[in-house]
Amino acid sequence: MNHKPSRRQALTVCASILAGAVVTSASRPLKAAVQKEAASKSFPKGYDPHKHKWQMVIDVDRCIGCGLCADACKTENGVPREPTFFRTWVERYIILQPEPGSTDTRGETIVDSPNGGIDGFPPTKVPKEQILQSFFVPKLCNSCRHSPCTQACPVGAAFDAPDGVVLVDKEYCIGCGFCIQACPYGCRYFNKNTHTADKCTLCYHRITRGLKPACVEVCPTGARIFGDLMDPSPDNPIRKFAAKNKVQTLKPYLGTEPRLLYANLDKEVR
Repeated sequence: MNHKPSRRQALTVCASILAGAVVTSASRPLKAAVQKEAASKSFPKGYDPHKHKWQMVIDVDRCIGCGLCADACKTENGVPREPTFFRTWVERYIILQPEPGSTDTRGETIVDSPNGGIDGFPPTKVPKEQILQSFFVPKLCNSCRHSPCTQACPVGAAFDAPDGVVLVDKEYCIGCGFCIQACPYGCRYFNKNTHTADKCTLCYHRITRGLKPACVEVCPTGARIFGDLMDPSPDNPIRKFAAKNKVQTLKPYLGTEPRLLYANLDKEVR
C-alpha cells in the first residue's frame, strides 16, 4: 500500500541525475560511501550492526484485524495520518464458496483494507453462507536480501544495513520515486512531509536500543514475533517459533529472498 510520486516529479528528477552512462558507473562507489556514512549516523553508541540479524515472523492465524499495529506505527514513526500513507497495514481476505456446479475447491477472493485496518474492519456485505474462509494478513517491508528498491536507487540512499534491515538515508534521498516503483510488495510511499521515500524500518530507533518495534509491542494476540537471529539464548522467539511452525515468504518466485516470514499463509495472499 504505497503513495507514488507523480510522473512529472519522477521525470524532473530523472533529468537532473541521468546525465548519461557516467551515472551508472559512478553510482556504485557513491552507493558504498553513502551506506557507510548513513550507517554511522543511524547506529546508537555501543551498537554493532554486525552482531545482530533482526527478523520478524507473522502468524496469520493469530491476527484478529484490530489495526492497533498500523495505528501504533503511524504514531511512533510520524507517518502522515491520511489513508494513503502506511509503513504497515492489515488486509482482510474473504474467500468465497465455489460457484454451484463448479469443479473448483474455492471461489473468488475479495481483499480490502479500509484505512489500512486502523479503525478495524466493518462487517462484510457478503452473506455468511457464501464465505468459505476469511482471515487477516499484516503487511510491511519484507526486508529483502536482494532488494529491488536498493538496486533501483540512483544515489545509494536506500541501503541494506549489516543487521538485515533495509533503510533509507533521508539526507541523500532525492525523492525520485524509483525505489517506490521497484518494490514488488507495495511497501514504500512518498512522504509529503519529508519529501523523501519512506517505509517500515522495523522501528530501527527502537530495536537498536533493545526495544521491540511498536507494532509488535501493541499486538494483543502475539501475531508478530520479533527477534535477533544472532541471539544464542534458548528462548530466542524467532528460533522457537520457526522450530514449531512452517514458515514461508511472500512472492518467493521473485528471488528477492524476504527476511519477513509468515506462518499459516494462504496461497491466495499476494
